[in-house]
Order: sequence, then C-alpha cells, then structure tokens
Amino acid sequence: MKLLILDRDGVINEDSDAYIKSVDEWIPIPGSIDAIAQLSKAGWTVAVATNQSGIARGYYDLATLEAMHTRLRELVAEQGGEVGKIVYCPHGPDEGCNCRKPLPGMLKTIADHYGVDLAGLWFVGDSMGDLEAAVAVDSQPVLVKTGKGSKTLGKTLPANTLIFEDLAAVARALIHT
Repeated sequence: MKLLILDRDGVINEDSDAYIKSVDEWIPIPGSIDAIAQLSKAGWTVAVATNQSGIARGYYDLATLEAMHTRLRELVAEQGGEVGKIVYCPHGPDEGCNCRKPLPGMLKTIADHYGVDLAGLWFVGDSMGDLEAAVAVDSQPVLVKTGKGSKTLGKTLPANTLIFEDLAAVARALIHT
C-alpha cells in the first residue's frame, strides 16, 4: 500500500491564527485539492492527521468539523480522487492526550487502520510539531512552505527533512518517482 499522511491546516487549506471555524473559512490552498486527487488516481491512499483544538476551545463543534471534512472529500471527488481516513485531535494543548501532535497518536491510529508500518512513510506538515510527530514514529518528515511552513524553515529541522513548495510539489515528486 502506498500511504501518504497529511496535516490539514496550512497543507491542504489556508491556516489562520484565529482558527478555521466554519466551512466558509475552510479555503483550499491553490493546487492542493488537485494534488490529492492526482495522488489518489496514481494509487496513493491519502490520509489526514490534524490537531483541532478549536473544538476544546469552543470555537466550533464536531458537526462543523465534519462538514469541513465532507467539503474536502467532495472537492477531491469532483477531481476524480478520494480522501482516506481523517483523524483529528479535539483536545486543547494542556489536556494531556496522546493524540495531539507532536505526539504520534494520530499517526499510529492511521497506521493501525491500514495495517501498515509508519517507518519511512511520508508525513507532510507545515509546523515543527508535524515534523516531530513524524520523527517520533520513524516516518519521513516532509515540510511544505505553505501555512506556517516558511516560518518553520527558520528553525532547526529534524535531520533528513524533505522540503517542498507546496502539496502540489509533493504530489509531483511522489507520482513521478
């Protein structure tokens, strides 16, 4: 199985320090929907692991989050692709869960769902927490410059982090290798 795991905000859709609180605020990054569809059509399963502490903070509810994910699935389907498992952490940063990145709980949930080993598997994110979650399970950390990615570039990245302009560039690299 060819499995790719993506962070959501800043990788697939525009990010906001004020949180993405509605379907109207969920705006895809140019090229990201097509990238997921192209990967899917090329035989990749594309899963999503996303911190969503806005739920714990009361900014939006689970129904709103599910509506955003339904919109993502619809847009990718319109391009002939499919989105795999979407896992989210609804907890705040101080709740002590094991799923909130940089902890690897969501990545392990996806691996268990598909029955795969995370070693070497690419996890694409835009933050240091995403990269640290990848390293925690021996996955390949992949940084995109969208979202918080340009700011993350200024930090000391984990060894062997791959860097791409955006999700479309990641898709081109995976499809044409």
